[in-house]
Amino acid sequence: MTKQKSPFENRNLCGKNVARFRNLLADHPSQEKLAAKMQLKGLNINKNAIQRIECGKRMVTDRELDAFSQIFNVPVDELLYGPKDEA
Repeated sequence: MTKQKSPFENRNLCGKNVARFRNLLADHPSQEKLAAKMQLKGLNINKNAIQRIECGKRMVTDRELDAFSQIFNVPVDELLYGPKDEA
């Protein structure tokens, strides 16, 4: 029996914005360097997890969302829904 694809293939709201804000940082960190910054915040996350988040294939915990918000210096709302000037 094959597993049916869910109509909700995208598992998070913030993935595209995580990629966007990562590329807007002054040091333009790689996914690996962003994972290292997350690890400094006490989160067990690696480059592959960052890639899956950015592609919408992995859910994001509230702690991860908070850490992204701190690293990117943006409100959680902007991670979820995009920059306010785009709303």
